[in-house]
Amino acid sequence: MPDLTALLPPLRSVRALFAGWLVAPALVAAVLACGPVQAQTPARPAVEAAPQAVPGFWDPRRRPDRPDLSRLTVIRFLTETDYPPFNFTGPDGNPAGFNVDLARSLCDEIKVTCTIQMRRFETLVDAITSNRGDAIIASLAVTPQLRARLDFTDPYYRAPARFASRRDAVMSEIRPEYLEGKKIGVIAGTSHEAYLKAMFTDAEIKSYANDDALRLALRRSEVDFIFGDAIALAFWINGTDSGECCAFSGGPFVESRYFGEGIGIGVRKGNDLLRQSLNWALFRIWEKGRFTDLWLRYFSISPF
Repeated sequence: MPDLTALLPPLRSVRALFAGWLVAPALVAAVLACGPVQAQTPARPAVEAAPQAVPGFWDPRRRPDRPDLSRLTVIRFLTETDYPPFNFTGPDGNPAGFNVDLARSLCDEIKVTCTIQMRRFETLVDAITSNRGDAIIASLAVTPQLRARLDFTDPYYRAPARFASRRDAVMSEIRPEYLEGKKIGVIAGTSHEAYLKAMFTDAEIKSYANDDALRLALRRSEVDFIFGDAIALAFWINGTDSGECCAFSGGPFVESRYFGEGIGIGVRKGNDLLRQSLNWALFRIWEKGRFTDLWLRYFSISPF
């Protein structure tokens, strides 16, 4: 069996740093239309990007057809044991988290009996292929390697990349020419480093071994910006470890060649009925605003 840890999206470094924050809802349904670089006026006063943006990856003009849901009698969801806030064991011992609540919403929309079982992440794919479950909802990044073993729904979120800076130097938008000569910190050997080297060629790129070293460099003003996984950065910015030093600069970068196709629900190869049913239900939940409500329950400073 291949080592699935090599297929994890960058956001899997996030841990339990959230605490039920409250923000005002605002739906941003065109995140995918955002280009990787955006225009800006560098002389504008520093203003932190609005924290309440909610991703929406569904085109209202492309409504999925309703499949024959009567053919579904039960959906056995599998998730992993310890990846808060996406999935974790709740105080009552039952599965909890964003992915778990989303699975329950899908079951409610389809009106089918569902079970949710927690397993170690590295066992999930084998469990599906050996018919010990029907669908994996565990922040599973869609990769060519996994596509060879599973079919996937449309993405229900992505792990964008973003810049962070000290709060007194926030830029509302970023593009390469405005960071000429600036020092940008990034984790060595990552897709984020590769993106910076390809796109921000006039900046001074400084590579670090891990998140702790990278973030400390920004807190100490050894770099002007850091660039990395936006979900992990959002929790750090809003957590105690940041010391309220920093904030996002600019918007999300979602170039799929560097940052992946997105996060989908994996099903057994050829199970088109279940895949199409989940796609239909995901669209319906988003259309009704329930996805937005769920997102805002778990995320305060939006990665988007």
